[in-house]
Amino acid sequence: MKRCADISQILRPLKDTPFQAYLSNAVQVADILEWILGQVGIAEVWQTSFSISEEFLRRLFFICKANKVSRINLVLDHKATNKTLKLWAFITRVIERTYLADNHSKILLVKSESGHTVSVITSQNLTRGNRHESAFISTDPEIFARLHEQVEELITKKSVPLHELFAERIGGN
Repeated sequence: MKRCADISQILRPLKDTPFQAYLSNAVQVADILEWILGQVGIAEVWQTSFSISEEFLRRLFFICKANKVSRINLVLDHKATNKTLKLWAFITRVIERTYLADNHSKILLVKSESGHTVSVITSQNLTRGNRHESAFISTDPEIFARLHEQVEELITKKSVPLHELFAERIGGN
């Protein structure tokens, strides 16, 4: 953990409980992602958020550089487009699949190469605010399956790939 309290004081290991929740200002979403990956191994990740910050992208960059994820799928909100486009070059360096949609959800889904699944529903955007945030964490496969299905539907039927939107902005259309 880089900038927070000992996560073991806030959460129990995933293998010990299928459901847990917290309210704290001591951990960030990136901390939770690293904590999950440390328990399940290399995984594909789906994240939804209203917005994303450069600081969070840096954390993802180092997670990817350490080969802890196989792929990240990211959905951000259309209303945060101007901020997102400012980070476009960095986002595309870190995240292969980024989409924009009418989205205010903050979901983290992790599916390891060994088949373990973890679902996190949180109040925090992919930013650092040092505010009290809450989250519910589950290893229940049914919860993961339902959320995954809904996130994939959001991606495939209700979003625009960021690279297409950026190309439109550059082209002046």
